Order: sequence, then C-alpha cells, then structure tokens
Amino acid sequence: MTSAPNVTRVTSDGVAWLASAATYPRSTLAHWEDRPDVPLALPCGTAFDVVSAPSIFGRRMLDQLWDEGPGSGPVAVFRGRTLLFAAPGTAQRLPSLLAWEEWGTHRTAAVPPLLCHGTGDAVTVPAPAGSGATGDSRWLVAPDQRHPWLPGPEVVLWAAVRAARAAVRISIFPPADQDAKVYDVSRRR
Repeated sequence: MTSAPNVTRVTSDGVAWLASAATYPRSTLAHWEDRPDVPLALPCGTAFDVVSAPSIFGRRMLDQLWDEGPGSGPVAVFRGRTLLFAAPGTAQRLPSLLAWEEWGTHRTAAVPPLLCHGTGDAVTVPAPAGSGATGDSRWLVAPDQRHPWLPGPEVVLWAAVRAARAAVRISIFPPADQDAKVYDVSRRR
C-alpha cells in the first residue's frame, strides 16, 4: 500500500499555481471560475515540466516516489498516461540521463518510453473541480500550494529506474533448456 496522499481536488492555491503557467493567468482563473469542471491545456517550461509515462508504469513510479523517496509533486492521469509534474528544466535534462541508463535500448526493451514535456510544449491538465472519478482526465495528487515541491530530473530518473527494476525481473542465469536431458547423478557409485 502506498503512502501517497489521496488528494484529488485542487485547492484555490493549487489553481493559482496552475494558472501561473498560462500565458494569461487571470483569463485562465476567470475561465476556471466559470467552468471549474473543464480540463485545460497549459504550457510547460515556466511553472512546471511534465514527464508522461504509460499509466501502470507511471503509477509504479509514483509508488516509488512515495514509498522509498521524497514524495511527488502534482500527478494527473490523462488518456491512459500518468503525468508527473516536475521542476522546470527536467524535460531538457531527463532524456540524457535516461540515455546514460541505456533506457529504451535492446537491454531495456521491456521498459516503456517516457515522454518529456518542457518549454514549447503544452499538456492538458484535469479540471480543478474534478470529481476524482475514473475517466480521461483526473488528479491522482492534486496541487494544493502556490509553490509545490516538484521533483527534478535525478529524482524522476531514480523513480523510473526503481520502477523498471521492480517490473522487470532480470536473472543472471540463462533460461533452462526445456528439451535438455537431465540425469540424476546423486546416486552414482
């Protein structure tokens, strides 16, 4: 069981933080005041970057962050992907760290690709007044502060590597040859 908080609604401070990422924050706040149940696309790179992982793997990363690490910043689910909100600059640095770990090579083909969204990208964030019900867009850990703690690239890398190790069991022994003849030599004279 994970120790992650069960925060699925965005506080007013969290709404202000999300709106601060928009080109026109006051317009974004006004839009959400009129329609608090509507998701919006917000630009990345100033208030936050986003690391997007397939849903199950992203949930494993989130579990690693809360069970064995420092916790996470806001986390959302959108169209089958987990969106981990990260410190600005993470999207630029994380791909080189993943390459150093040989992420996505033949050795790690079983681990899914991570998509990094930073400056010049936008992501759809769930509605602030989301019900928390299952659907295309919802918060797993909703923003609740004007300046939430956001993991940097090293923390996200650490969570991804730990989640991959837990998901993919690697043995140093080759698989047994199913057609091999096995002889019992314990009774030899």
